[in-house]
Amino acid sequence: MLAPFACQPDASRGRLHTERMSSFRSAFQRDRDRIIHSSAFRRLKHKTQVFVEHEGDYYRTRLTHSIEVAQVARTISGVLGLNTDLAEAIALAHDLGHTPFGHTGEDALADLMAPYGGFDHNAQALRIVTRLERHYADFDGLNLTWESLEGIAKHNGPVVAGVGEELPYALAEANAEWDLELQTFASAEAQVAAIADDIAYSHHDLHDGLRSGLFNEDDLMELPVTGPAFEAVDALHPGLDKMRRRHEALRRVFGRMVEDVIAVANIRLTAANPQSEHDIRAMDDTVIRFSKPLYQELKAIRSFLFTRMYRAPSVMEERARVTTVVRDLFPLFMSQPETLPDEWRDDVARADTQTLLARIVADYVAGMTDRFALQEHARLFQTGDLTAQKASPYGR
Repeated sequence: MLAPFACQPDASRGRLHTERMSSFRSAFQRDRDRIIHSSAFRRLKHKTQVFVEHEGDYYRTRLTHSIEVAQVARTISGVLGLNTDLAEAIALAHDLGHTPFGHTGEDALADLMAPYGGFDHNAQALRIVTRLERHYADFDGLNLTWESLEGIAKHNGPVVAGVGEELPYALAEANAEWDLELQTFASAEAQVAAIADDIAYSHHDLHDGLRSGLFNEDDLMELPVTGPAFEAVDALHPGLDKMRRRHEALRRVFGRMVEDVIAVANIRLTAANPQSEHDIRAMDDTVIRFSKPLYQELKAIRSFLFTRMYRAPSVMEERARVTTVVRDLFPLFMSQPETLPDEWRDDVARADTQTLLARIVADYVAGMTDRFALQEHARLFQTGDLTAQKASPYGR
């Protein structure tokens, strides 16, 4: 039984293009399945999370990260009586718009796109599911429900342009076609997907950072949350081997975050007593969040990761290297659009302004995997295969 404030699939606002209802899947289950079977979702296998995709078999990619986020979202939403299928769909889609090389690639592409309306990976995810996936006979995109589109657009909170600013292009484009009520908070399911993202990357960045050797367990003993977790493991399992000790401690960190979110949500939901999903959207703040004490402790951990992992000297060297790849590819495709693959030629032919051409080039570059971007750069600039070189970690 779903809570009264959960999104009910039978009460969905529907799809932009009317379709026959499935006889065995709810509307949100169908959204989830379409996301999983999309080309953009498959490409996440070879897109970086924090480390270059070919660096090692044990590091997270955007695909494994998205699966971990979906698992956390299902757990939390299930405990709270929310729609687990909708939360999972939003979680699985939240990173579809990421460029190759993670936030490093996004920063480079955003700079290049600044004269043409900018670039934002959240907005690009919406563009992918509404336009760029082209597999269905009757429409472009995946024709997701309004609730899934809303969750992708504003799972991190209301999206309102500041004074003198404009909404990200892809977001404005989708919102003009179907009002996503960007000024309000999203559903509780979307809020769960957002916090699940925070939980997943906070946990696995610690794990991947340890495996990379950028810091060690002794460093984490000095931090809040992680320090007590290692102490608890040492008290219960003295002399435990290194890898088991690490896993036992970090899964306690993981559990602490999940339990904290559930406890806070129960308190806030009891106090607010929402009776519908609309009551959730009308609230003046999120209902799904960390407690203030844990939030402050996690800030200390993120500050540590920023210094020791995301901005380590070897990381910065790698950031510069992969930034060059994006900065070289984009102007090349702008000046020589005929070098784009055949399936992009029709779009290029319809691009009657530099802005439209830039958006097509950005769509193509953003869709590249790490491996493909490196290989294309090597081919087009005859620099040798960069994937054969040892890659270093780089920041979020």
